[in-house]
Amino acid sequence: MASQDPVSPSHATFDLFVHAQSCKEVKHHFAELCMQLDINPEDFRTFYIKLKERLNYWKAKALWTKLDKRASHADYQQGKACTKNKCLVLGAGPCGLRTAIELSLLGAQVVVLEKREAFTRNNVLHLWPYTICDLRGLGAKKFYGKFCTGSLDHISIRQLQLVLLKVSLLLGVEVHTGVEFQGLIEPSGDNGWMAKLQPGSHPASTFQFDVFISAGGGRFVPDGFKHKELRGKLAIGITANFINRNTAAEAQVAEISGVARIYNQKFFQDLLTETGRNLQSRSSECRRTCCINK
Repeated sequence: MASQDPVSPSHATFDLFVHAQSCKEVKHHFAELCMQLDINPEDFRTFYIKLKERLNYWKAKALWTKLDKRASHADYQQGKACTKNKCLVLGAGPCGLRTAIELSLLGAQVVVLEKREAFTRNNVLHLWPYTICDLRGLGAKKFYGKFCTGSLDHISIRQLQLVLLKVSLLLGVEVHTGVEFQGLIEPSGDNGWMAKLQPGSHPASTFQFDVFISAGGGRFVPDGFKHKELRGKLAIGITANFINRNTAAEAQVAEISGVARIYNQKFFQDLLTETGRNLQSRSSECRRTCCINK
């Protein structure tokens, strides 16, 4: 049987890029891949097309099939719906990166800024069925083989960021880490909207945009923007993270979706009657959360 091992440096680099488990590694292998294929990642309009043409690798072709199917959606108008737009996205969390992917599919030029240089959030997210379908359509399974296998319907924030970062880069999105946003610079003369960054000499500081999207979370609201937040009752949140040592005993433990008040109201009402504590519980493979409402 013929071997399907990589036969060229670019194939091996693509494998390293796909399996990279840190932001730094992803960016390093992506830069190396671009150099080997002689493609400029800043040429966002033709980057994906050239990448498909020059990376003649069976593993990559399986991914192109997924991305091409998503890009063929009528709403994207063959990548011409937003060709005149230049977009700055603040924050490389799941929301920021997913937004960047959508803008890129619409044909916009997209730059993402992230203050941190590493993805370190191991909190586990429960994924709704439509979210799982969306991520599968972007090739999440190609980057993370365990993605929603069997009854699993969750993923760590860090792993989700890695998946979305890889897709973003392949679609021509510029992602800059280790750069801090310090405010907007209003248009002046021939210059359009720009961002004041730290370090000030960062190449993205000269990027002129007409769309600004802040995905930095509720704790960070850029000047000039209003923030509305709907708060419920004050609660105490308790989170416990356990190390998965991949032992045989751990592998045999069945995963459960947890006990949530919305699905078992009698159980929680009985607890409230007996203890005087109003509880709401949620659990998954790596996370147990319990809130006690005051």
